[in-house]
Amino acid sequence: MADLDDLRSRWLRTLLAARDDDSCAIAPERYGEALLRRWSEPQRHYHTVEHLAAVLGHIDTLEEHADDVMAVRLAAWFHDAVYLPDRSENEERSARLAERALPEAGVPAGRTAEVARLVRLTVTHDPAPDDRDGEVLCDADLAILAAPPAAYAAYTVAVREEYHFVPNDAFREGRAAILRQLLALPTLFRTPHGRKEWEATARYNLAAELEMLSL
Repeated sequence: MADLDDLRSRWLRTLLAARDDDSCAIAPERYGEALLRRWSEPQRHYHTVEHLAAVLGHIDTLEEHADDVMAVRLAAWFHDAVYLPDRSENEERSARLAERALPEAGVPAGRTAEVARLVRLTVTHDPAPDDRDGEVLCDADLAILAAPPAAYAAYTVAVREEYHFVPNDAFREGRAAILRQLLALPTLFRTPHGRKEWEATARYNLAAELEMLSL
């Protein structure tokens, strides 16, 4: 289980470091609590506070690669803040939430725009070669693909639970197509650490899941 008090502390440290000054009239803790409520909604099985905590932890590992690690951390908080499994506009709505909330919280316009851009990037997980912030966020978000076998199996079960409304045959077909697309990419991870430490394991996990789906 994710440590909610630790997440609250992380949010406060990140937001205060990302702001220009302390002139915001609304207590910064309120924004963190609102986000945690979103991440705890009942329709979520994988995109939960545990996923948020994991992504933040991976960003810690990759932080030296980022140009603006505070923007990346804020983007992690917002990247699945709006999540309805049967909708296709979750990333866009999450980005718009960041564009509304962060200026109210005292985050300057340039950094707010960068956060929203990063959130939208998680639609494709395909950052440009010189997009170091995008590389960090996308690698952190996809790091679950390189999890140990038991954790990867739990991830696949949680994803299936989120899409419980999709018939089995349709889910297997759709999931297999996604796995083939991922395996066809030249590289899953863009940061040096991701390529070195996560790439091989992730490809093994994806290939094993694809084989299971074909049985």
